[in-house]
Amino acid sequence: MSVDRRKIAVFSAAFVLRLVLICLFPSLPDLLTGRVEVSTPVNSFKRLQEGLFLYTRNVSPYDGGVFHQAPLLLPLFALLPEAQFHPLPTAIFYIFVDLVNAQALATISESGQSVKSRLHSAIRKHIRWDGVSVAAWFLFNPFTIATCLARSTSVFTASGILFAVSNAVSGNTVNSMLALGFASYLSLYPALLFVPLVLLCFDQRAQGQSQVPNVALFVIQHGAMLVGSVSALLGLSYLITGNFWEFMSATYGFHLLVPDLTPNSGLWWYFFIEMFDSFREFFLGVFWLHLASYVGGLTTRLRRQPLFVITSLLGVFAIFKPYPSISDASLFLALLPLYRHLFPLMRYTFFAISAILYSSLLGPAFYHLWIYAGSGNANFFYAITLVWSLGLSILLADAVFAAIRDEWEQEHPESQGQEVKQV
Repeated sequence: MSVDRRKIAVFSAAFVLRLVLICLFPSLPDLLTGRVEVSTPVNSFKRLQEGLFLYTRNVSPYDGGVFHQAPLLLPLFALLPEAQFHPLPTAIFYIFVDLVNAQALATISESGQSVKSRLHSAIRKHIRWDGVSVAAWFLFNPFTIATCLARSTSVFTASGILFAVSNAVSGNTVNSMLALGFASYLSLYPALLFVPLVLLCFDQRAQGQSQVPNVALFVIQHGAMLVGSVSALLGLSYLITGNFWEFMSATYGFHLLVPDLTPNSGLWWYFFIEMFDSFREFFLGVFWLHLASYVGGLTTRLRRQPLFVITSLLGVFAIFKPYPSISDASLFLALLPLYRHLFPLMRYTFFAISAILYSSLLGPAFYHLWIYAGSGNANFFYAITLVWSLGLSILLADAVFAAIRDEWEQEHPESQGQEVKQV
C-alpha cells in the first residue's frame, strides 16, 4: 500500500499548528470560547461544561436553562479529563476530529462527483484540485482553526454531514443515512439535507446497476433509515436524562422557538429583539419557512448535481439559520473548492471575499465598541453582521449562477464563453 507523503505532511502540519497555538497561547481557547462569532447558545463549550458539571453530579443537565445541546455529548466528554485543569486532552480530541473531517473531504473530492455525476458532466472537469488540496484548504482556514480552538460542538455536526456525503459518494447509502441521522440529532437543521443526499445516494446506486431502482421505494427506505437512526439516538438520550420531554424542549424546542437572543453572526437575533411579542410566532414561522424553502427550489433546479445542492444548502444555513457561527461558514467554504471548475464562471468573487474579510476584521471591533467601550450600540454590531451575510450571499449566489451556466454550456457547447445578458 502506497503512502501519500503529501497528505501526511499536510495533516501533520495542521496538527502541529493547532497544538503550537494552544501551547504558546494557553488563554486563546477560553478567549475564543467567549466570542459570539464562534460560540452560540447551541454549540458553546462553556455551556457544555455547565451541563457536564450537573450530569456528573446526578442532576439534570437541563436544570437552570443554560445547556441546550444533545445529551449524548455528556457521557462522551465525561470520559475526558476536566478541561479546566487538563485542557490538552480535550484540545487533542478536537484536533483529531478536524483531521477526520478533512479525510472525509478528501474522500468526497477524490470521488469526482463534483465534476461528473450520473446526469451531468462538467465541460471544465479537468480544472480541479485533488483531495489533499481540498483538505488543506479546510485545515488551514482560519475559521476552522478558531472553531477547533474554541472547542465548539459544531465540529461534531460537521462530522456527521461530511461523513454522510462521503459515504453517499462511496455508495455506502446505509452509513450515509446513519451519519445524517447523527448530524440531525445534534443540530436539527441537517435533516433538511435529506432530499439532495438521498438523490446523491440514488444516483450512485443507479450507476452501479443495469436496472434503475424504484425512486419512491428508495426514498421511503432511506427515509426510514434516517428516522430509525434518530429514534435510536433519542432513545439513548432518554436513558441518560430520564425525562424525554425535558431534553426535547431544551434542545429541539430551543432551536425552533429561538428564545435566547444572544448576539451572533446571524440575522435573527436583532430582528426578534425589535419584534412585538404579538407578531413573534408569525415571523418565527416565516423565518423557518424561508430557510426550508431553499431545499425544494435548489433540488428541483439542480437535480443533476445533488452534491452541489448540498454545498449550496450549507451556504444557506450559514446565512439564515437562527444560531449561526463561523463554523457554519467554514463548512460551506470547505466544500466550495470541490467546484474549482466553476471559479472561471463566477463574476463577483472579489467583492464577496472582500466583504467577508472586511466583516471578519471589523466584527470583533464593533462588538467591543458596543459591549465594552460603550461608544456604540447594537446597530454597530448588527450592521457588520449584515455585511458578513451579504458577503456569503454574494458568494453563494455567484456559485449557483456558475453551476447553472455550466449546465447551460453543456447543453449549448457552441455558446461556450459567450456573454450572458439578462433580459
